[in-house]
Amino acid sequence: MSYRPVTDPRTELNEISRAIEAHGRFVVTTHENPDGDALGSLVAMKLALEALGKEVSAYLAGTVSFPREYSFMPLDDVARDEAPPMEGRVLVAVDCANESRLGPDGGALLEGAGFVINIDHHHDNTRFGDVNLIVADASSTGEILRDLFRELGVELTPAIAEALYIAVVTDTGRFQYTNTSARSFRLAAELVDAGANVHRVFQGVYENVAFAKLKLLARALDHAQVLEGGRVIVSHLGRDDFQDAGAEEPFSEGIIDYLRAVEGAEIAALIRQPPSANGPGRRVSLRTTEEGLDVSAIARKSGGGGHRQAAGFPSEDTVAEITDFIRREYRAQAEAH
Repeated sequence: MSYRPVTDPRTELNEISRAIEAHGRFVVTTHENPDGDALGSLVAMKLALEALGKEVSAYLAGTVSFPREYSFMPLDDVARDEAPPMEGRVLVAVDCANESRLGPDGGALLEGAGFVINIDHHHDNTRFGDVNLIVADASSTGEILRDLFRELGVELTPAIAEALYIAVVTDTGRFQYTNTSARSFRLAAELVDAGANVHRVFQGVYENVAFAKLKLLARALDHAQVLEGGRVIVSHLGRDDFQDAGAEEPFSEGIIDYLRAVEGAEIAALIRQPPSANGPGRRVSLRTTEEGLDVSAIARKSGGGGHRQAAGFPSEDTVAEITDFIRREYRAQAEAH
């Protein structure tokens, strides 16, 4: 059985397709601290627009290095230090659930753009675009882009296929998370047929681990607390942990998956203090494997968001205060179910 689109071609897909066809200059962006879906979607969208003869710039707020595991991707031309001028340009935001995740330049990007296209699969997306293509049951934003490219008549070149494959394989946890569907496998097969190099992606993403990341993982495991009878696992990483391990902030990517895998854990949380930032600010990642729990609801109460099973939020509170908040919210949800 061949791959079937996840989107309804009669609705927003057509509207976005017409908007792209009607404009010539674009800026593509995604959320801060990008993961594989964000970077894969960013690259694929840029390549697709270029294939259509559009003038395209890629931009990502922040100066923190890209996660090391994605260093094999074509990211050298992604602007980081200064947002490109937006006058006369269309902003395409991919895999970004809300305006705040665009970074400190997000307001200027949105205000300066002549038109904003928002493509995402987070169910709590704030629909900040002039046109929004939000498909909550898609495995990844990359999966939605495949449908858009078909609508636009963009050929799946090996480079585009590999970028989309990275988006899908990482956001499904190598086709193991609950967002994985038969459609995900059919899409993966199509992308491999189109030239995505599965072995190169696997080696780059999963077998290119810096030793400093392992040292950081060891610190996170050492700090882990087993709470609520083993149903809640919380750990933290402070600036001193990053410094002592010789690790940058992106090295913390994926550590929470080790916490989530603990036997009996229903919610896992990793509280980290970015080594590159000033002040007490922390970032919190949440994961759950329980169908009846919604960590995005917890995140939204602290100005964050995400998926039901993977979310995050910023906080100025202490590790102890954040931990208490997570425990309270877990109990409230557990009692409600």
